[in-house]
Amino acid sequence: MLLVQFKQADGQRRIGVLEDEGRKIRVIEGYTSTYNLAQAAIAAHSTLKQLADAALGATVLDYTTVAQAGGLLAPLDHGDSAHCYVTGTGLTHLGSADGRDAMHKKISDVDTLTDSMKMFRMGLEGGKPPAGQTGVQPEWFYKGDGSIVRAAEQPLGMPQFALDGGEEPEIAALYVIGPDGAPYRLGFAIGNEFSDHVTERQNYLYLAHSKLRVCAVGPALLVGDLPPHVAGMSRIRDSHGAVRWEKPFVSGEDNMSHTVANLEYHHFKYPLFRRPGDVHIHFFGTATLSCSDGIQVAPGETFEIDVAAFGPPLRNRLALETVPAPQIHQL
Repeated sequence: MLLVQFKQADGQRRIGVLEDEGRKIRVIEGYTSTYNLAQAAIAAHSTLKQLADAALGATVLDYTTVAQAGGLLAPLDHGDSAHCYVTGTGLTHLGSADGRDAMHKKISDVDTLTDSMKMFRMGLEGGKPPAGQTGVQPEWFYKGDGSIVRAAEQPLGMPQFALDGGEEPEIAALYVIGPDGAPYRLGFAIGNEFSDHVTERQNYLYLAHSKLRVCAVGPALLVGDLPPHVAGMSRIRDSHGAVRWEKPFVSGEDNMSHTVANLEYHHFKYPLFRRPGDVHIHFFGTATLSCSDGIQVAPGETFEIDVAAFGPPLRNRLALETVPAPQIHQL
């Protein structure tokens, strides 16, 4: 099941299920948001799919019409953006077969490893523990709150102080924290984690700075488990819509050095992230970047992340935004 959130022409929020290979949206009646549906499922000790199936109505809308009207919303949000955490993990993906072979050669000489490669090696050796056991913790970063999340077809703003605005095609997991403080995973969505790779490469201690950017999630929420192998295509389209770079990417546990369960444990082990009512969007990392091929994306060009299992592609145009300098006042 693929859930979408959207706004009608009158501004009212609705949720629906994608049908007809993503061309149609069947409206779910009685709920105005994925968050409301999730809270109802938690209260009823039901599943998201069971509740959604029971509330499917007769209204069917054209997906393209909704998207072109700017009506798409991120597949999960919170009414107060401060109660949505956007976080992620890196150095979690193995990449292509050639990349894996090169990576294994790099990590064979422990004495010459960078800190990043040491972290990657730790994941290879301890990121997939037996069920019920705790594995090695991954690299972790904070990206922002709900105010930085953009929906499909919305621009991704690169601040004027940024040195780069580059895509990161990833899978994100979406969670709601229940009244008892337990995390409930709703499912997964395509994500463009969007970072400043030039800043990051100056010094790995700049990683935190490079991640404080907007991101895109959606358009759909895949309800249920993440397939073990996820294959998609990441593209850069120029201002005329022509593809100027594309590359396949893979995700899912078959292509990762950590299990989803291990990544989840090391995020939610902190009580701060188990506050009842909060929303969490957690990115799982990638091994495919256009900047690795020398591509620098220009404002007006479009990122496109296409994974068939997740419905329509996630498209976002890069925009340059002016961020006013902070005015510090003494009290």
